[in-house]
Amino acid sequence: MTSIPDKTSEQISATYEIMKNVSYGTDAEQNMDIYLSKDAKSYGKNNYTIVFLHGGGYYLSDKSEDEKYIEPYLKKGLNVVNINYRLKKGIPIATTDLTNALNFLKANNNNYDLNLNNIIVTGFSAGAHIATNVGVSQNNPEYPNKLNNGITITGIINFSGLVDGLNVVEKIFSGNENEVFRDIGKALFPSNDSYELIEKIAVYEPVTYFDKNDPPIFLWHGGKDNQIPPETFEKFVPMLNKNKDFVIYKLNGLHSPNEEELKNAYVEIFTFLDN
Repeated sequence: MTSIPDKTSEQISATYEIMKNVSYGTDAEQNMDIYLSKDAKSYGKNNYTIVFLHGGGYYLSDKSEDEKYIEPYLKKGLNVVNINYRLKKGIPIATTDLTNALNFLKANNNNYDLNLNNIIVTGFSAGAHIATNVGVSQNNPEYPNKLNNGITITGIINFSGLVDGLNVVEKIFSGNENEVFRDIGKALFPSNDSYELIEKIAVYEPVTYFDKNDPPIFLWHGGKDNQIPPETFEKFVPMLNKNKDFVIYKLNGLHSPNEEELKNAYVEIFTFLDN
């Protein structure tokens, strides 16, 4: 990917057929934007299908709010799917929607002709948590949400997404002085599904499923992240395979990478995808 020059805005417009708000379920929030590239098939092993999920604490935001995370892929001419998922219904429902969306793409791929055996799942914050959880659990029979045959996740790119310590993060939000943060904390799980039960939390922690056969992981996180604190990565990061996984830890980084951090991260991401 590093050898492919970035496209101009005009070239991007000429390269893509864009399908906005494609429904993959019956709920109004179950929709996605699909960017179909004329160039992607010529990339051989790098004909990735990029599947991105926005942040927002499972409570707010929209796929249109985090488009800066998909722009670098569009400049490279890759196929991109930008997914909305159900909000304010808790982590379990939101996480299920990535599986729902991928299964929909498989069932309807005659319309899209995407390479679904070479999927990169990626996201920011809550979206990165979903992407990572689904990506590392695809080879685990105990994970409840099954991907259909013919769908293979070959890489995971996580910006500030939870990998462990869900109980820690819940306390940060539910005890926050900011009302919106408190509302997010209270809504992470439905009221009748106690997050205090470790076995219930573990289903939605990527550390539960991680093993040496998982796809390569690219992880970006900040040392001054006040939402997903560094302590929640302490167990997970040492488990990663130094020969295939890549970690950027910005000591002074916040929850969201700034413009320069994001630009530099994508330089490393395209090298990561080349390998």
